[in-house]
Amino acid sequence: MRLTTKLVSVFTALAAASSLYAAEYNLDASHSHVSFKIKHLMISNVSGDFGDYSAVIDFDPKTKTLNKLEGTVMVASIDTAIEKRDDHLKSDDFFSADKFPKMTFKMKKIKGDKLIGDLTIRDVTKEVAFDYELGGVATDPWGNERMGFELSGKINRMDYGLKWNKALEAGGFVVGEEVKLSIGIEAIKK
Repeated sequence: MRLTTKLVSVFTALAAASSLYAAEYNLDASHSHVSFKIKHLMISNVSGDFGDYSAVIDFDPKTKTLNKLEGTVMVASIDTAIEKRDDHLKSDDFFSADKFPKMTFKMKKIKGDKLIGDLTIRDVTKEVAFDYELGGVATDPWGNERMGFELSGKINRMDYGLKWNKALEAGGFVVGEEVKLSIGIEAIKK
C-alpha cells in the first residue's frame, strides 16, 4: 500500500514539473493559414482559405510538447477567390453560415505524429486525426519566442451535413466528398 502511495506522489510531482515550463501562446494570424482543397468535376481541385480564425495554444518549449490546442474558424470568412462560389458555400447547401457561424476544433491528444481531437461543423462533432509536424521554436529579431507547427488531414464533408451536389452526365459529381485540410500555425509566447 505504501509503494502505491509513493508511486502516486512521484507521478503527481512529475506531472506538476512537466507543466512548469508550459506557456500560453498567441496565434500570429499573419504567419498562419487555414486552407482546404476539394475535387471539382472529378478532374481538378478547388482550393480556398478561411481568413478569420483564432486559437488557444499551450506549449512547453523545453519538452517541445503541445499540451492544448483549441481553434475556432469563422465560416463567413471563406475565400475561394470567386464571390459567387463563396456565397454558395456560406448558404444552407453547405456551411449554413447564418445558423452555424463557427467551426471548432479541440485537441484531445498527440499520438506519435498524429494530433487527435474533435472537429465540429454545423453542430456535428466527429473525432479526427491530423498529421502533426512541429516546426520548432525560435526567437524572432525583436526578442519574442515563437513556435510553429503544421496539421494536415482529410475529412468527408458528408459527415458534417455539407451534402449539396449534382450528378454529371458522364458519371461522378460536381463536388467531391473528401476535403483535404492544411493548417499552419505560428504563435508568440505571451
